[in-house]
Amino acid sequence: MRVLLIGANGYLGRHVADRLLADPAVQLTALGRGDDADVRFDLSTGSPGALTRFLDAVHPGVVVNCAGTTRGGARDLIRHNTVATATVCESLRRSGCGARLVHLGCAAEYGPSPAGSSTGEDAVPRPGSPYGVSKLAASELVLGSGLDAIVLRVFSPVGPGTPTGSPLGRLAEAMRRVMQQGEGELRLAGLSVQRDFVDVRDVARAVHAAALSAAQGVVNIGSGRAVRLREVVSVLGRVAGHTGAVHEMDEQHSAGGGPQVPPYPDGCGPWQQADVRSARDRLGWRPRIGLEESLADIWMEAACRI
Repeated sequence: MRVLLIGANGYLGRHVADRLLADPAVQLTALGRGDDADVRFDLSTGSPGALTRFLDAVHPGVVVNCAGTTRGGARDLIRHNTVATATVCESLRRSGCGARLVHLGCAAEYGPSPAGSSTGEDAVPRPGSPYGVSKLAASELVLGSGLDAIVLRVFSPVGPGTPTGSPLGRLAEAMRRVMQQGEGELRLAGLSVQRDFVDVRDVARAVHAAALSAAQGVVNIGSGRAVRLREVVSVLGRVAGHTGAVHEMDEQHSAGGGPQVPPYPDGCGPWQQADVRSARDRLGWRPRIGLEESLADIWMEAACRI
């Protein structure tokens, strides 16, 4: 099976590449902006015609779109998330390869949900951030493209390679810093937020399963359990050996008295939990890696950082 992976250099893309390369039946080609991609191509500026010519030459059976960005202003988010996806869809429509499209969406497309609820794929998306809007627009382009396509709405990915600028990456770095400096107390804000964490390697397994399946539409990828950030701090402290106190600051102020940046500025409010029954029933997928293992991997990388 020939697979074209777009965005192989990103956090999710690297793990998807590893998973696909482990399948001897897969012939993988990576397309991206980095020097280590098999083919260099910038979706945000490249033309659909150029990508169509490449698709016709490679003739993949599956295209996996992991490209995108979580940072930047509205213009950057639209260009790298929405316009880039429009280029992929238009190129596939023009191409004669007939490839199946596996597109990675995100839980920010749903926006806030009631505490205690599980968000199913039939929920009406109401994104509460520019990022969520840009990702929802991309997913809608995929769903309305007429292609053989599936959108995997990934909830909060964790595990090895977690970006240092992400909420859990910042948390691990803060813990490393206080332990390195011999400070006992860790001061944090926003610990009441609850998110559905799923290991990035389980996400990669879901992509692999989606590539092999005939399922279409939207499928949630999460653990099916919301975890309070306070519990995440406790588990991370245990695996790190942090014995100091954790002091929860007022959410409006940091330790220095200035405004506190929310730990999850994704526009999803205090609660989010996935209903993952469709992933089980339609893809034969279940999460395998527990949160403690994911956090241990995050800590290992943070502890080795100089």
